Amino acid sequence: MKEIDFISSLHTSTKRDYVQRVVEHDKAESATVAKQWGKDYWDGDRRYGYGGYTYDGRWRAVADAMANHYDLKAGDRILDVGCGKAFLLYELTQAVPGIEVAGIDVSEYGLEHAKEEVKPFLKLATATDLPFEDNEFDFVYTLNTLHNLQLPNLYKAVGEIERVGKNDKKYILLESYRNEKEKANLLYWQLTCESFYSPEEWVWIYKKNGFHGDYGFIFFE
Repeated sequence: MKEIDFISSLHTSTKRDYVQRVVEHDKAESATVAKQWGKDYWDGDRRYGYGGYTYDGRWRAVADAMANHYDLKAGDRILDVGCGKAFLLYELTQAVPGIEVAGIDVSEYGLEHAKEEVKPFLKLATATDLPFEDNEFDFVYTLNTLHNLQLPNLYKAVGEIERVGKNDKKYILLESYRNEKEKANLLYWQLTCESFYSPEEWVWIYKKNGFHGDYGFIFFE
């Protein structure tokens, strides 16, 4: 297990006013709407989530970095746990022609509005009960999803990712914090998180679950 950064440059390209989110609107109401994972979350007002999530090619650099690091090749099977609109899955098919992709998400709206090229390979499912066989995938990843689960389901999801991956090519990215400022910013900004842990605590959870892949973090500096 090692920490790898694939998306910090993408994350930091977005400017955020952390305090504004809690003083301009009812944060509890915004979080309640966001957790319905519907149109408001993906394509509604910014206070409910993305504020409009459309394909613009920004995920290609991440796909290239992942493909290079994990030596992905034609014929490999790739799973995205919490794929949303599956923009990264699509970019992986462009970065590595000939790979086979699959994705799951709890959001019907996200899947209905996913990239058309990969939509046939997506399923409505939960991270705690992946509808796949043991050792089915050559690379499994999940970005900004597992922190939306409370601890019992978080444990199950980590175990499921370990189960369906046939090797150590697995990657988990989560929101975390290294100091009190980043903790406050995370609490101000997040809408859907249920698990708030430091990097050291996340690594402890991975080890407790026998996770053998890699991991990364997003910090709200």
